[in-house]
Amino acid sequence: MNSLLNKKVKFIDLGLKEYQQAWDYQVSLFDKTLAVKTENRNLPENQQKITDNYLLFCEHPHVFTLGKSGDESNLIISKEELHTVHATYHHINRGGDITYHGPGQIVGYPILDLENFFTDIHKYMRLLEESVIQTLKEYKIDAGRIAGLTGVWIDVENERKARKICALGVKTSRWVTMHGFAFNINPDLRYFAYIVPCGIQDKAVTSLEKELGRKVDVREVQKILKEKFREQFDFEWL
Repeated sequence: MNSLLNKKVKFIDLGLKEYQQAWDYQVSLFDKTLAVKTENRNLPENQQKITDNYLLFCEHPHVFTLGKSGDESNLIISKEELHTVHATYHHINRGGDITYHGPGQIVGYPILDLENFFTDIHKYMRLLEESVIQTLKEYKIDAGRIAGLTGVWIDVENERKARKICALGVKTSRWVTMHGFAFNINPDLRYFAYIVPCGIQDKAVTSLEKELGRKVDVREVQKILKEKFREQFDFEWL
């Protein structure tokens, strides 16, 4: 086995964090990992350094983010009106279309060097989804996937009733990941009315609170989700 493989992940809870601040922090970790990989290219194996892995959790104040290939017309509210709903807007470099982040969501940003685990972006996306699916099972909620659509959905067998509870959008470079997922726990779902979520016009958005009919402790869900994430990716916490 390659002695440089690092199967350990550092968890960092950023708490409530402005989107730009969290993005800048992600970029700093992402760039640091890429720099190590670039340096390693020119070194003999016994001098190469391992790359670090991180899982960041946070909540954001109200914000809409549009992926690099997204359609800005999916932001229904005008940019001039954003201040009236106390929201900001960012056009960013992840995949996917438009989404909403806000208080009551678990936003997860894995900064992983997938060469420490496996080199398969499709598998990476499916394991992110599976971490959420297994978390929902702890609340007796049966969730799954819809062919051709990323994210985690409820009532996947019923096209008219299917609703999204977790959105995904990632960026990778040389197998290093950033951005990630947004898992709706107790968010204000009215904010999704200001966008066409993920560019999908005919599907609703839901939350754990809405499905259970009660508020849920975000910290409790975080604890379960962390463990499910660890199980899926098979690593140790630092």
